[in-house]
Amino acid sequence: MTRPTSGEGEKERDPSSRVYAPDFLTELFRNPLDPGYGDAAARRAAGPVSRVRQVLGRPVSLLVLAVIGFLFAVAYRETMAEEPSRATARAGLIAEIKGREAETDRLTERAEQLREEVGRQRDAALSGSQASRLRTLEAGTGLARVRGDGVVVRLADATSDQDGVTSGDAGPSRVLYSDLQKVANALWAAGAEAVAVNGQRLTATSTIRSAGEAILVDYRPVTGPYEVQAIGPRSMRDRFNESRAAALMREVARTTGLSFGVKRADDLTLPAAPQPRLRYAEPSVSPSPRPSGSRAAGSSSPGSSGPGGSSSPSGGGR
Repeated sequence: MTRPTSGEGEKERDPSSRVYAPDFLTELFRNPLDPGYGDAAARRAAGPVSRVRQVLGRPVSLLVLAVIGFLFAVAYRETMAEEPSRATARAGLIAEIKGREAETDRLTERAEQLREEVGRQRDAALSGSQASRLRTLEAGTGLARVRGDGVVVRLADATSDQDGVTSGDAGPSRVLYSDLQKVANALWAAGAEAVAVNGQRLTATSTIRSAGEAILVDYRPVTGPYEVQAIGPRSMRDRFNESRAAALMREVARTTGLSFGVKRADDLTLPAAPQPRLRYAEPSVSPSPRPSGSRAAGSSSPGSSGPGGSSSPSGGGR
């Protein structure tokens, strides 16, 4: 077996003599130019392009441009051909939405009339004190129409020429569902006895949320400008203006151009909320317990823990 000489062994043991293959990033920074560009530059430097290549290259370029133009023309034609059907479908959907909204409004009005009729019949059947107490409870829970003095808070999106520079904490220049939530909660905290958003009465089970760009109050869409009406004591306006929600909305209005205003209103009328769908809890079905004096077969005493015995006092089980 041959062995390397001393010089070769020292060369292998010397770390500086090792050759490392450059990685991709290092090679990219060392040679940023693609080799193909270098070859093309070398060919141009060697001599001009032949006349034959110039003559043959022009028709190919024109053919490629013609094919690309044809594809663009076909795509444009297909898009314009489908535009009438899209417009028709969109118009049909808008008409259907408006029709459903009108039908909902008619049904809501009819339900209100029937509710008033039921209330009159009920008051006639009940005594005066019972009917008065029931009306008070309905007004407090939002199931009856109420009238009184209160406050109106108006919010509106910023117009296109009023958009200011939006800060990180101010939010966009349009009213969000969370803004309506803050205003409604602040009015309740200020002593409001009844609150409505764009005519939608709020109750203990009401929700204010968003679905895409729409704001829903009890799953019914509301559009701007938004008016939050509240009936309550005379001090409600001052207490609301001193709240944190009012201060935040004033800051948002100052930085984004959003409209925010608070005014006192006399003789407000808030409609009744729809009748809620009540759900009742029901007891779960469980087997009837065995009599306390009965013993399982094979047990010698009430306290026996042998086979068939039960550790529960009544002897029942699941």
